[in-house]
Amino acid sequence: MSAFHPDATRRRTLLRGLGLAGLGLPLAGFAPRSTDPYAAFDALLGQEPTCLTPVQAQAPVGGSLRKVTLAWNATAICVSPVAVAQRKGIFARHGLEVEFVNFGSSTEALLEAIATRKADAGVGMALRWLKPLEQGFDVKITAGTHGGCMRLIADPKSGITSDVNSLRGKTIATADIGGADKNFFSMLLKRRGLDPDRDVTWRVFPQHVFGLALERGEAQAVSAGDPIAWLLRRDKNLLEVATNLTGEWADRSCCILAVSGALARNDKPVAAALTRALLEAQNIAAHDPSIAVDVFQEYAPGGTSRDDLIAMLRSHTHGHSPHGADLRQEIALYVQELKSVGVFRASTDPQRFADRVYADVLSV
Repeated sequence: MSAFHPDATRRRTLLRGLGLAGLGLPLAGFAPRSTDPYAAFDALLGQEPTCLTPVQAQAPVGGSLRKVTLAWNATAICVSPVAVAQRKGIFARHGLEVEFVNFGSSTEALLEAIATRKADAGVGMALRWLKPLEQGFDVKITAGTHGGCMRLIADPKSGITSDVNSLRGKTIATADIGGADKNFFSMLLKRRGLDPDRDVTWRVFPQHVFGLALERGEAQAVSAGDPIAWLLRRDKNLLEVATNLTGEWADRSCCILAVSGALARNDKPVAAALTRALLEAQNIAAHDPSIAVDVFQEYAPGGTSRDDLIAMLRSHTHGHSPHGADLRQEIALYVQELKSVGVFRASTDPQRFADRVYADVLSV
């Protein structure tokens, strides 16, 4: 592990308090005039937290089940709690009849589908969704679901070590140049003193040839999500350089639930029921990953054992599902970091953006 910013330990402690104790902090300090991309973190240090009320399960929204369409990626192990909510009757207990749409198109097309009510909601990765949301899609984030599931792995024979700086001059394979994993590890490289556009080379490969790219020397590292990253690391005996739970990101959610803006504004009880149901399923996965694995196995890629899947889920933080001030805080921090690597416009105010894209559907 490379050296942290001088205040990294204090920052990790601060963020851990946000994630595990249900604490929210004011968002002062995100002034866009700052020239220090990490000033937002420093501004938070030493401020007093305020407690939030935990989510409480509520009765179904009506006498009959309300039909809701939810878009998801069925092959991603980290969203298996969605299937838990369906198979274990959690959606129904919250008054919902949920129809799944396995969405494999672009993120922009998915967000447009949610914004135009072709789908009522979706589950996806914050670092893939936030940039398109900057363009003004009428989509509202209601909860984070978990942290973890993205890995930066490397062939140790290439000279890469657990020190992120050993990636200098290396080529990193990714499936999507605008993907969540590429965005995250660009942020991490920037925090560790590397220029993610000049000090490393990003090269796009189909996921199924990542291993071949390493063998041929066309890449020395791979940036990917689970289960692909987990299985590649296991099968090729690769080194895990970092994950999206590394260091100061240890208590940050990476995946989110979002609903159409119209649903959040005009049918808040339904948006709240969907959010509560999914948070309940996340809690089940956190306490007993085997339940989530048992419903996910039909979607798992070949060669993936039940033990592998349980280990993957245990390496994630499915007990960290923020909402309210916690989630607004995390969104604003991501925006500040994405600005530092040129993904977000320099003029975007992180706090205002977070306030615009988040909808507090769980408040009474």
